[in-house]
Amino acid sequence: MQFIKPFYSHAESRRLVRNQGIKDKLFSVLGVCILLLALMTLIALISDLLIRGIPRLDWAFLTEFPSRKAERAGILSAWVGTGLVMMVTAAVALPLGVAAALYLEEYAKKNWVTLFIEININNLAGVPSIIYGLLALGLFIYTFSMGESILVAGLVLALLILPVIIVATRESLRSVPNDIREAALALGADQWQTLRHYVLPSAWPGILTGLIVGLARAIGETAPVITIGALTFIAFLPPAPIQTDFPYVNFDWLDAPFSLMPIQMFNWISRPQADFHVNAAAAGVILIVMTLLMNGVAIYLRKRLRSPYKG
Repeated sequence: MQFIKPFYSHAESRRLVRNQGIKDKLFSVLGVCILLLALMTLIALISDLLIRGIPRLDWAFLTEFPSRKAERAGILSAWVGTGLVMMVTAAVALPLGVAAALYLEEYAKKNWVTLFIEININNLAGVPSIIYGLLALGLFIYTFSMGESILVAGLVLALLILPVIIVATRESLRSVPNDIREAALALGADQWQTLRHYVLPSAWPGILTGLIVGLARAIGETAPVITIGALTFIAFLPPAPIQTDFPYVNFDWLDAPFSLMPIQMFNWISRPQADFHVNAAAAGVILIVMTLLMNGVAIYLRKRLRSPYKG
């Protein structure tokens, strides 16, 4: 009986395995070094921002309007405008993104049309944000004459993060075990009842995480809102959404002009005075805190809404 001669000898095989192990270790070391370099750079930037900005933070800085004098300038209109715009963004992007993901994942037939839509959704996630600003300028302002308002800013940022929410929602729906769907259908539920009462509650943690990730991107965007006319200096607040008189809810703030935290920072950092640069650093600290708070809300909601079906 003849045996097939091995392609490599035993010694050559050991040498190849040893060389491959050395290459793997070198690649791992290189990856760790790149990661440490990136973390050190990030820590250095955040540390510099904190060192310069924290001494400027006080109650007056949060409650005063912008001023031409650096020592009297505040970010009241900027952080209020940011909060209102984020409310509109979430209110528009969440239902549209979830509905689109439900249709593509649960209802749409797998053909070239849905494939074309999926490819374009993935491509839209990488489109530069300035393109969304130009789209909003031509569509909402010039075509629909909606004006430079909080509503338009929320709409353009909702379009910006919509692909992120759609992708996150689809991944969350796919992670729900098929046993849940089959059990609900076996008990007599139709497809919508199955989705509403069983699938969506199981997918909500991932959906909300996708929303918060999208909002974390939107809160720092500057190009789209500058394109649609965000103000760099504003010394008044929009009407309050809640009022003491009936019907207790006011929607006039949607048509009000606005400013955002990134816009205010851009205004201050473009000035030659060093005190305005300190103000920009302090506003950056507040922006980081707002982003961390949103991520903290996401973690809290994931724990509270974790599906009992997944254990």
